[in-house]
Amino acid sequence: MSNPTDCRYTREHEWVRKDGDTYLVGITHYAQDSLGDVVFVELPEIGASISEGTSFGVVESVKAASDLYAPISGEIVEVNERLRDEPDLVNHHPYEAGWMLRVRGSAGSSFDGLMDAYAYAAYLETVH
Repeated sequence: MSNPTDCRYTREHEWVRKDGDTYLVGITHYAQDSLGDVVFVELPEIGASISEGTSFGVVESVKAASDLYAPISGEIVEVNERLRDEPDLVNHHPYEAGWMLRVRGSAGSSFDGLMDAYAYAAYLETVH
């Protein structure tokens, strides 16, 4: 699967996409594929603040539990409630229905500094 070109990526395999005046956040296809079947996603509350590089939640799979790291800083304005009952959306649609957070805030320069799809693809070549 190719990485969407409208997203930016982290070395921890999170993605972020600008959506109007907010940013959507999730994990990449590579991350969900490495984890296996996702069975639970723990996300923060709406209104919470996240800081770039810090843990904001946990994703659990049949293989392991992994921390989720914020690709940008800001305030959480929405969480994907569907993931409570359908955590496997992360596996089947990591860039669409499997998104995790909607963030508003101080993302401009952080967003621009993240890897684009081509740089992320090159990075993946080094982690295999």
